[in-house]
Amino acid sequence: MFEFLSTGTLLGVAAGFAPGPLLVLVISETLKHNIKEGVKVSMAPIISDLPILLVSLFILSRLSNFNLLLGCISILGGFFILYLGYESLRNKGVEIKLEEQSSNALKKGVITNALNPHPYVFYMTVGAPMMFKALDESVFSAGAFLGSFLFCLVASKVILAIIVGKSRTFLKGNAYINIMRILGIALFVFSFFLFRDGLKLIGIL
Repeated sequence: MFEFLSTGTLLGVAAGFAPGPLLVLVISETLKHNIKEGVKVSMAPIISDLPILLVSLFILSRLSNFNLLLGCISILGGFFILYLGYESLRNKGVEIKLEEQSSNALKKGVITNALNPHPYVFYMTVGAPMMFKALDESVFSAGAFLGSFLFCLVASKVILAIIVGKSRTFLKGNAYINIMRILGIALFVFSFFLFRDGLKLIGIL
């Protein structure tokens, strides 16, 4: 169970701090309104991600040659995680442009996340295969992976909303950039395990 708990934690923190449409919305709502509105946006993955994961699990479970397919998808997931790691390493801060003033923070967060292709790619290539692997061990392992991922994803964005609400320079500072570099290296390491699992499933290792 510890393997899945630590994997969910790493991926959740990395996704939570990574620049993207939802992060930009979290920060912009915080700056335009207050920390409370930024926190509301941070909660969006709890609503939007679960349906995406369930659909991904359903689709993959209905396909033939399951192990072969899951192995190929795991390898694709390894490349996706490598890409996320590369993006984290080259991150130089986040620029926020404030224009819109109306606020329906949670609704905007759910819509933004639902229209962002990254969650779909993540759950099809990484999240769903990890859930199947965890379910082979126990329901508790699957719960540990999903729970730690969603908790750390949301908590990371909440923490950013609080920090940015108190210090508007944080996202351009060395602390944020160094956090992203550390997470990038960790993602590079994690991609190796996805490649290993994929090659085992297709019978090469």
